[in-house]
Amino acid sequence: MRTAVAELPDEDFERPSGCTGWLVRDLVCHLVIDAQDVLITLVTPADTEPTVDAVTYWNLVEAPTGEDPLDALIPRLAAAYGEPRWLKFHLDDVGSAAGRAAELADPAVRVGTRDEVLTVADYLTAYVVEWTLHHLDLIAHLPSAAGPPAETLAAARVSLEKIAGVSFPAAFSDEDALLVGTGRRTATDAERAALGEDLADRLPFVLG
Repeated sequence: MRTAVAELPDEDFERPSGCTGWLVRDLVCHLVIDAQDVLITLVTPADTEPTVDAVTYWNLVEAPTGEDPLDALIPRLAAAYGEPRWLKFHLDDVGSAAGRAAELADPAVRVGTRDEVLTVADYLTAYVVEWTLHHLDLIAHLPSAAGPPAETLAAARVSLEKIAGVSFPAAFSDEDALLVGTGRRTATDAERAALGEDLADRLPFVLG
């Protein structure tokens, strides 16, 4: 994902992302904050037993309305960077540090975040879903940009199915399951038929 952002031409930062109301620059700013959260969490050890795992870390919530104060803050922060190169630099700087910290961390260590405790392995697995979905958001209107690796798409699909307690049709590609399942794309008539009425009516599954 860092590579995909680094390779974007400046003009693409002013295009819409897959996150409603956010431009690509806003999404990249959010990714910087995500990377900072990973760094903070990995150095926040916990002594108590885990309260959640990679699946129960996530809650299914209502679709965002844009009224959350943080959602409104992100575009202002992103605009403050001015030129896209500073956003690229900050994401690469903090993102690469988060990646190194993840590689060095003991998977069995327990850490605290969001008033919950979980192992490093479960925390990082949960973030695979977050960042895979945001990678899809990044390229939603940028057909020439590089997409997520196949293995992360597959892993994110498995996680989403476990979180929602459903199985998407085998005919759905991993990307389509993620896009349709989280409401990032409306299901076609054929896809709704494959999903079945009960599952189709439960969409979207919004993670929070």
